[in-house]
Amino acid sequence: MIIARAPLRITLGGGGTDLPSYYREHEGFVIAAAIDRYVYITLHNMFQPGLIVKYSKMEVVDRVDAIEHPIVREALKIVGIENGLEITSMADIPSGTGLGSSGSFTTALLRALHALRRSPVDPRHLAEQACDIEINRLSEPVGKQDQYIAAFGGVTCFRFKKDDSVEVSPAGLSNETLTNLEDGLLMFFTGQTRSASAILKDQDQRSKNKDSLVIDNLNYTKELGERSLRALERGDLFAYGGLMHEHWEHKKKRSNGMSNPDVDRWYELAMRNGAVGGKLIGAGGGGFLMFYAEDKKRVRHAMLESGLTEVRVRFDFEGARTVVQ
Repeated sequence: MIIARAPLRITLGGGGTDLPSYYREHEGFVIAAAIDRYVYITLHNMFQPGLIVKYSKMEVVDRVDAIEHPIVREALKIVGIENGLEITSMADIPSGTGLGSSGSFTTALLRALHALRRSPVDPRHLAEQACDIEINRLSEPVGKQDQYIAAFGGVTCFRFKKDDSVEVSPAGLSNETLTNLEDGLLMFFTGQTRSASAILKDQDQRSKNKDSLVIDNLNYTKELGERSLRALERGDLFAYGGLMHEHWEHKKKRSNGMSNPDVDRWYELAMRNGAVGGKLIGAGGGGFLMFYAEDKKRVRHAMLESGLTEVRVRFDFEGARTVVQ
């Protein structure tokens, strides 16, 4: 039996500039942090022909091409496994919550399959294969940050170049800043899940059409990401929180589906109770609200009183790895 895992993520700055439709013209920049919530993949060799795939449903098929789950099907093709395998997936947090679960699923699956084949794979190659599956083979309107942060882990900067290459570097945060940032970030589940595809598809298409409103919005988002990195590197978390707020106000202009009345009400409540800044994680429309607060007790009390569930997280510095082999 093989068990592999890949971390989910939060975006700390620059989110949305990692889509090929944007970065191939303008270059993108994202700061992301892997968190200690994971997608797990279990592989078990069977002693008879066929494939069993268990996720929210169960598939029993006799060949790879018959698998309905597109990511599983393409991952098996890439690694070259054709038969005699049972694949099961689990996750600490449901999909549709803005934490990059699809990219983590793809990365964890590939990590497990490479372990089964006993083929060494470094984080960059793992991320490139995961992106190839989702962006090239399946034509999903997604970016690259989820796969890369799932593979590398840590609090990491990614520069997405026009030629599709990606520059990866750890954010230059002191240990004190990392600890204070972990302590000051608060995450609350809104109870609303959604597929990011519709929002991302709209952004992707408008970027391809060179819609000036979207391009200008993403250019400014990238600038905010750069400013956020500088604030974090000098340990100015209050300034970083203010940039989160500016980013959220700017992000809402990108799509009518980015927020909703419930999210706006919860956000305003947190800000009235001591949050310095915050945003909805991911493409928008639901999932997790994240805030930075120096007075965590007031924010926490207000959010819990309003019916939201807090999920406490720490940063993950291991990235995708094999847990059992």
